[in-house]
Amino acid sequence: MSSKILLIDDDDRFAGLVKRALLAEGYLVDIAEDGLSGLAKFTENSPDLVVLDWILPGMDGLEVCSRIRQIGTQPILMLTGKESTKDRVLGLDAGADDYMVKPYETEELMARIRALLRRTQLDQSMIYTFGDLTLDTSTRQALRNGRVIHLTAKEYDLLEIFIRNPRKVLTREVIFDRVWGYDFGGESNVLDVYIRYLRQKLESSKESKLIYTVRGVGYVLKEKE
Repeated sequence: MSSKILLIDDDDRFAGLVKRALLAEGYLVDIAEDGLSGLAKFTENSPDLVVLDWILPGMDGLEVCSRIRQIGTQPILMLTGKESTKDRVLGLDAGADDYMVKPYETEELMARIRALLRRTQLDQSMIYTFGDLTLDTSTRQALRNGRVIHLTAKEYDLLEIFIRNPRKVLTREVIFDRVWGYDFGGESNVLDVYIRYLRQKLESSKESKLIYTVRGVGYVLKEKE
């Protein structure tokens, strides 16, 4: 069965090019030209994946992304001309699962879409546990001692890679590749910032530490030292 993709972009020419590429890959494609109609089509048609621009008339892509994430778990790929690291972080924090900058290579866009859809299919019914921590990939919900942990999209992705690889030291390069899917730059402190956010949420009720720093290498999820 062909996957359904919702493309939200107000540039008719650009949307037409992306649609043709998606149709050539066998996807079903619907297009919305502004944020409000995009939200309406998402609610009505429940697509398997959303390709979303940032600059939209009326409601911008960040708001659209946040609202979609409140009502659905389908992957969101932001495809936009905003290219700074700060913009990428804002997009990912709003709930996007991946972020690409225009101009783009069609082959890379199709590969990222395939990867997002493949990840969604694999994660439909997996529940991981590590000590008192539970992660349900079908609902993207994390629990610790029964306490719900509210995570942003990237915090969830980080926690997922750790709980899938317990007690295994994950290098910074591996985490960047698997969680962000592109290079933020070797000197970036974005990963350290997200690790700090994740630790704060995991330990907010005075629980024991779970994520440890391996100096000069990366991080590891393990029991209390």
